[in-house]
Amino acid sequence: MNNSIWAVGRKSGSLFMGGNGLVFTRNVAQITSIHAIPSMRSEAPVINHSLEVSNLRKSLLGRPGLLGIKRGMITWFTEKGEQFAATVIEIDSCEVIKHKTLESDGYWSVLLGQVDKLKNVNEKELAKFAAAGVSPKQNIGEFRVRDESGLIPVGTELKADYFAVGQLVDVKAVSKGKGFAGVMKRHGFAGLNASHGVSKAHRSAGGMGGNQDPGRVLPGKKMAGRMGGNNCTVYNNEVLHADGEAGILVVKGQIPGPARAFVRVLDATKLYGKSLNDIKNGM
Repeated sequence: MNNSIWAVGRKSGSLFMGGNGLVFTRNVAQITSIHAIPSMRSEAPVINHSLEVSNLRKSLLGRPGLLGIKRGMITWFTEKGEQFAATVIEIDSCEVIKHKTLESDGYWSVLLGQVDKLKNVNEKELAKFAAAGVSPKQNIGEFRVRDESGLIPVGTELKADYFAVGQLVDVKAVSKGKGFAGVMKRHGFAGLNASHGVSKAHRSAGGMGGNQDPGRVLPGKKMAGRMGGNNCTVYNNEVLHADGEAGILVVKGQIPGPARAFVRVLDATKLYGKSLNDIKNGM
């Protein structure tokens, strides 16, 4: 029996009888060590609501706008004798302070400042304005642009003739705060009857909800509350006059906010705004 070889099958191996005794060998598949495979970093998936994808579909302008101050309304007369309600906007020391780039912030934008600030400026603000080579500013605004070509050199002063007479602009500002207002002033309700039988409820809203069905006041119901003081945009106002030396910009119609309010004036987004996807598709 010393010269004979016999084997017994096993699940995980085989048992052999040789001249030197029993020999057990494994028949399982050999697994390659993970340390023998070079590491590979897979690309991160693009999320639809990420900043990268949002930049592609957001309608942006090719250049920034201006920061101004609302000075009031006037009557504008044309050479034909027509008259319009117009608003005067002052452009005072509007200068470029900083850029935001795609590499550092994820999008392209230009930071502007207006109205020189003469006191109450801390060291951190002084260093920021000194790096830009401009005087400290009272108000700072950011304008997003479509790509790198819309960036204006830091320290450049933008004047009122930045916009051409006859072009359309959008004006953004915070609307006048009205305080706590009733439903007639806030939402235009008609109020209750002014006849006999109505007792001290002439300007109220009336019924707010059913007694049993639905048995509650539905969300979004128009009620009395704080009115005004919201961000507001007026679209497609025509530029009637632009004087760069005097710093005066006159636009047709009304704009949000009270007198002496800070406003943002930019090219009409509905007319001049395009997204990178639209440009890619040739729209």
